[in-house]
Amino acid sequence: MEPFEKSIAAVKRLSARTVWPDGVTPVVADPASDGNFWPAGFTLSGINCGIKPSRKDLMLMLCDEPASTASVFTTNLCCAAPVELSKAALRASGGKMRAVICNSGNANAATGASGMSNAQRMADTTAAAFGLDASEVLVASTGVIGQRLPVEKIAEAMPSLKAASGATHWRDAAEAIMTTDTFPKAFAVDVALSGGTARIAGIAKGSGMICPNMATMLAFLGADVSIDPALLQELLSAANALSFNAITVDGDTSTNDMAAIMASGKGPQVLRGSEDARLFGEALRSVMTMLAQLIIVDGEGATKFVELRVTGAATDAEARMAAMTVANSPLVKTAIHGEDANWGRIIAAAGRSGASFDQEELSVHFDDEPILKPGLDANFSEECAKAVMQQKEFTITLSLGNGPGAATVWTCDLSHGYIEINGSYRS
Repeated sequence: MEPFEKSIAAVKRLSARTVWPDGVTPVVADPASDGNFWPAGFTLSGINCGIKPSRKDLMLMLCDEPASTASVFTTNLCCAAPVELSKAALRASGGKMRAVICNSGNANAATGASGMSNAQRMADTTAAAFGLDASEVLVASTGVIGQRLPVEKIAEAMPSLKAASGATHWRDAAEAIMTTDTFPKAFAVDVALSGGTARIAGIAKGSGMICPNMATMLAFLGADVSIDPALLQELLSAANALSFNAITVDGDTSTNDMAAIMASGKGPQVLRGSEDARLFGEALRSVMTMLAQLIIVDGEGATKFVELRVTGAATDAEARMAAMTVANSPLVKTAIHGEDANWGRIIAAAGRSGASFDQEELSVHFDDEPILKPGLDANFSEECAKAVMQQKEFTITLSLGNGPGAATVWTCDLSHGYIEINGSYRS
């Protein structure tokens, strides 16, 4: 299956599991064309600049005017030069930016002073090519850690990047940020606001080194609303906690994580404290959740997509602790791959998570199939459990008791394919 067709098929499967918020309409990209997909006020491009032998490896998202911009970044102390540079630029600009430039194939991480210089040169050359100030440019990189970025290739490619820019070229942009991804990730929604319909669209990359905080991936989103940067930052951070920070492939947090959104101001206004702000926030979360789930579907070596729900916890925080511990457990993930209903691994992981509960109150379901009932009653049908686990996508629900706390995270299985990919990543 062609990569974009694979992407659209995954979106359709995940959409069938999704309950959309009021006023939100999903927009599935047309795999046959770029189409009218991205919000108004932007141009995008993606080309090969020579970091990779042939695949696209340089992406630009450019807003027509200074855009309200918000971003979240990795919390890894070994963060990459572009992360440091972009954090500083966002602070200095007061949340008003014009562009995001991103390369794949080289992380520009653990590269010291030369890495910072190269990241700055990415911003400088982008600004010069497109008539911007370098302080208006966010910089991102993804790829191998510890290798010098061949920034001269990026500089030399600026005329080609400019020539390839267009309002509908999001597909090229999505391809240009991929590393070990097997398909590009893109999704959009329309949301009905009091001043009209707004469009929110995003592209993302990620397949391995996926775990908070934040989420070991890159995501770039556009919206056509008019919104204050501070409010946009609050809404992005809130949505991030329940989307990109609720996924895990392998428990590793990258050096380069970044999710950024730019609002072009071409559409309806969103004001703090308004019903529109609530609706826009829910719509933004919907886009980010879909992109996050696509990352899990495309997890390195993954053959299963699993939604893990924890209920009955003392607090939401404890539910999340239990959920992430179970979702990250290699023993749970290998049991999922082997389609083995080994519920003992699930409760053992929950027991070391730091969440408080009485083991006699635990229950486990695979989809609607009861596996463990309170009182440690594990009288279940192995055949029915196997039938659930043979599906490509299913849900595990772990109840810790009768508390009000709940959390949902998404994970995948751990297969031999993951070892093959990561055992030879640099080669």
